[in-house]
Amino acid sequence: MTADQIRAALKSAPFRPFKVRMADGRAFDIRHPDFLLLTPGGRTAFVCESDEVFSIVDVILMTEIEYGYAVGR
Repeated sequence: MTADQIRAALKSAPFRPFKVRMADGRAFDIRHPDFLLLTPGGRTAFVCESDEVFSIVDVILMTEIEYGYAVGR
């Protein structure tokens, strides 16, 4: 996965929620563009899971963007 692919998903108009799958099996629901922030260089992402819970992940470990899932599944 590349930072440009993630940026494109975040900037789509209208925004479509998506799920990011990680190489280790984790998945993150991105329900709003504010839920994922890429660093300027595009190597690291901050992914918000709730108001005070977030993960800092390496973008290269993101394997898939999935659209069309039921939120919360």
